Amino acid sequence: MTASALRNSASAEGRTKEPTESPVPEQKQDAGVRGKADANAPAPLRGMKRSLVIIAVLVVAAGAGGLAWWWLDHRSSAPTELVLYGNIDLRQVALPFNNNERIAAVLVQEGDRVHKGELLARLDTSRLQPQVDQAAAQVAAQRAAVARLHNGTRPEEIAEARANLESAKASAVNTRKVFERKTFLLHSNTASQQDSDTAEAAADVADAQVEVNQKALDLAVVGPRQEDIDQAEAQLRGNEAQLAYLRQQLADADLKAPLDSVVRSRLMEPGEMASPQRPVFSLAIIDPKWVRAYVSERDLGKTRTGMRATVTVDSFPGRAFEGWIGFVSPIAEFTPKAVETEQLRTSLLYEVRVFVKDPGNDLPLGMPATVHLPLNASDTDRTPTR
Repeated sequence: MTASALRNSASAEGRTKEPTESPVPEQKQDAGVRGKADANAPAPLRGMKRSLVIIAVLVVAAGAGGLAWWWLDHRSSAPTELVLYGNIDLRQVALPFNNNERIAAVLVQEGDRVHKGELLARLDTSRLQPQVDQAAAQVAAQRAAVARLHNGTRPEEIAEARANLESAKASAVNTRKVFERKTFLLHSNTASQQDSDTAEAAADVADAQVEVNQKALDLAVVGPRQEDIDQAEAQLRGNEAQLAYLRQQLADADLKAPLDSVVRSRLMEPGEMASPQRPVFSLAIIDPKWVRAYVSERDLGKTRTGMRATVTVDSFPGRAFEGWIGFVSPIAEFTPKAVETEQLRTSLLYEVRVFVKDPGNDLPLGMPATVHLPLNASDTDRTPTR
């Protein structure tokens, strides 16, 4: 077969296969039609449709980007700590003398750190010491009287009472005999009636004297009454109480520090008259020391007693003092004017005391301070309170 014959046969087979091919899908046909329509549409209309599509895509992309940026920004700006503002506060002691006397010496100055029991000032005791000595003598005398009553009558005193009784008996016998003789002489008209009456009275007196001495002997043998002993003991206790009071006044003439503290103010000088109403010193207790801050109602649930905190002050930049929350007030109050907060001053806040460790006494009373309370779980462990 020749080459031309082969070509003719191939073209014939191609013509026979064309009717068996699958027709184009309807959608593709529609698209083709629309494409042809678009292709046939004017050029300005095709550009407008393309711009609308691009604008819609840009709006969707911008919205998605803004939402992502907002989420990332809020996620990164979530607070990790609660910041409070307040002032350093501590306990103070106004220390006066207990006595009304003239001050003899003042031994410490402002700023001195004193320890418990340390002598700070002294009163003049020139008038108080003699009173103590007098009371001590009265106690000694009364104590001897009580001891005498407890010991009872001495044997010598009992012997003396017996001797007096015997003497009285002898005198009574003698006077009785004189009375009998006078009576005999009266019957014989030798003595007068008056002599007989006088002798009789003397005999009666002698008999009574015997009875008196007998009772004295009985009392000496029995000893003192229990009531007398009780009275003497009560008097002794009264004298001892008076002596203790005067000795305490003498001890109060020395003004001593009640605890470890710092002298804030020296209010009186030697020569002035002290009294319980006039403090001599103002002492500051440096331990414990705390920051008096205020928290709003919306942040109240983030604070609790024992929560750890750090305290910073402007005087020591870069230094943080360790602390913990020791007290959260259950009662709302108006913000003090001295407290600077970001909220309105008329807001009702709750007082919070943040105790701070300050071994070097670097935080004076009233210093403004900032309290940082971590809000993550790892930094809010409880700290033992004091």
